[in-house]
Amino acid sequence: MANIEEINDSNFQHLVLDSKSLVVVDFWAQWCGPCRKLAPVMEQIQNEFIDSIKVYKIDADKNINSAKEYGVISLPSILVFKDGIVKETMVGLMPKSAIVSNIKKYL
Repeated sequence: MANIEEINDSNFQHLVLDSKSLVVVDFWAQWCGPCRKLAPVMEQIQNEFIDSIKVYKIDADKNINSAKEYGVISLPSILVFKDGIVKETMVGLMPKSAIVSNIKKYL
C-alpha cells in the first residue's frame, strides 16, 4: 500500500488546481486523533481509485494559506476538486463508504 503524497502551499496550485484528474485533498494535523484514524482509509481509497483520482494530504497547521483559502476550520476535512473547483467538502471522521460515495459523484 502506497503512502499518500503530502503537498504544501507552494505546490497546491500545480498539483491540485491545475490537475486534469479528480483530486481529493485530506487536510489534517499531527495532533489530530481522528486524522490519524482516517489516514489508512484514505490510503485504501487511493489504491482503489488509483487510475481515476489523485489523493493528497496537507498539514493544515503548516500550510495555513491553503487551509484558510478553502475555509478549513475543523479537522479532518476532505475536499474534492474537479477542474480546480471544490465540488465536495467532508468534515470529520467519516466511514469509508460515505467518502467513496461522495467521490464517485464526480467521476
